[in-house]
Amino acid sequence: MADTATAPADGAGGTAPVAEATGVSKRFGATVALRDARITIAAGESHALVGRNGAGKSTLVSVLTGLQQPDTGTLRFSGRAAPSPGDTDAWRSRVACVYQKSTIIGELTVAENLFLNRQSDGALRPIRWKQLRARAEELLAGYGVDVKADARARDLTVEQRQFVEIARALSFGARFIILDEPTAKLDARGINRLFDKLRDLQRQGVAFLFISHHLQEVYDLCTTVTVYRDAAHILTAPVAELGHQALVEAMTGETTRTAAAAVENRPPLRAGAPELLTVEGLTLPGACQDLSLTVRAGEVVGLAGAAASGNVRVGETVAGLHRPEQGTISVGGRRVRGGSVPSALAVGVGLVPEDRHLQGLVNNRSVAENATLTVTDQLGPYGTVLPARTRSFAQRMIRDLDIKTPGGATPVSALSGGNQQKVVVARALATDPQVLVAIRPTNGVDVKSKEFLLRRIRQVADGGKAALIVSDELDDLKVCDRLVVMFHGRAVAEFDRGWKDEHVVAAMEGVADRSEAPAGAAPHTGGGAPTDAHTSAGDFSSDPSSADPASADPTPAGPGPADPEPADPTAGTTEEHGR
Repeated sequence: MADTATAPADGAGGTAPVAEATGVSKRFGATVALRDARITIAAGESHALVGRNGAGKSTLVSVLTGLQQPDTGTLRFSGRAAPSPGDTDAWRSRVACVYQKSTIIGELTVAENLFLNRQSDGALRPIRWKQLRARAEELLAGYGVDVKADARARDLTVEQRQFVEIARALSFGARFIILDEPTAKLDARGINRLFDKLRDLQRQGVAFLFISHHLQEVYDLCTTVTVYRDAAHILTAPVAELGHQALVEAMTGETTRTAAAAVENRPPLRAGAPELLTVEGLTLPGACQDLSLTVRAGEVVGLAGAAASGNVRVGETVAGLHRPEQGTISVGGRRVRGGSVPSALAVGVGLVPEDRHLQGLVNNRSVAENATLTVTDQLGPYGTVLPARTRSFAQRMIRDLDIKTPGGATPVSALSGGNQQKVVVARALATDPQVLVAIRPTNGVDVKSKEFLLRRIRQVADGGKAALIVSDELDDLKVCDRLVVMFHGRAVAEFDRGWKDEHVVAAMEGVADRSEAPAGAAPHTGGGAPTDAHTSAGDFSSDPSSADPASADPTPAGPGPADPEPADPTAGTTEEHGR
């Protein structure tokens, strides 16, 4: 497909592109990160940049923001050559990036974050705090950001922090903002508000480069999409002219057959299949109330819900991360002791946690060490860990999960995001669990890795075990045999295979209507067969915000080395290094 035309950069009747990269190449040693790459972003445009992990997206971002100098190629902003390397102020006035990992400093106020390192008019002049707050309030009001200038940044929601970062970028004069996975931590309402704000800014002439693994968001927000694959530009096209399948095939270079399509053709679950996971009367303050569900052998059940639904806390509780106030959890008839990860492991629960950076990986350890954290008792006699056995165990998992790595000794932080997630899944499967709990298992991974991971989860159930997928991502849920939908701490609906996305979304958002319920949708009654249409949401009275999954304890799932160092909070902002 032909590239979109670029606006002329001279004054002859056209407007220069806000950013234009041509013929950009970049190598890191023997690794080719970009090869003759190009992209053009028009003023006021929302332009998507998509591609698999390792495609070169983050290297391009580092070039566009001045963090890396290309080996060859040219870069222009609004028709002018890029600033000199090291001229920070000049770069900030042209381009800014809002990263997936927030750069806001929690202990400072919003005003202090907005004008960090430029609080006063001169190096030796005192800071005029009243004037600083007034400038901040004017800036926030000018861009419609509903946040108080004197609020502590740590008290802001993820959505508010993103708006503050965008306002800070615009305050330098930049009219080109790069957004790196901006919706990763937002629920559906937050995403809609973010997109509304971006559209308002577009009308003011601000251009956005939108990087996301959620392709539907590309169609919802962007007018143009550029695809990179294997460090090279593949195509640029109007979004409206490029179908979903064509876009995926451009990203992967292959004709696709999704994991969801395979589920459509599966035979029904055999009658009398035993219950492997039984949750009865589960109550977690601020997360759920009197929740019951079951998952049978050979079944994948989706526990669907938005960020405040409580579904993430339920999944974590099944894996022993939280102690319930009431209720029981059993695996194959064996009770899970509340709040005990070792107990959950002992009865056969494997966990893929929500955030691989905070809960899943020990970044300064190797692939082999991370992959074998849950099976140290199998790596040597009398509590010892034999390196040869560790290598052998890890190599088997690397092969089974198709982890792209030079070897088991490679630091896990050096892997792409998709391969890091495969390490987390490998560790969860290392114990051969009876029940696999996978919380947002494809978050932040590319299309091909997403399909691979979902197929692998499906294989757990097809092998006679059970899987519980906890997610608000419709693509994750398509491999499920059955869905239980939560809203504000209660199970409000259940869907058998063949559901329609719009009905699931309506239930997740608490707007399901009995009169419009499809066949196969039912109020959830603790895992039994559907009996009726959708029910309305319960009167769960706890503050929904307290059920934010970000409040979960950031503890790596499963036993590991004593006091492992926490994951580097800056890790994962690029796909080449752990996005």
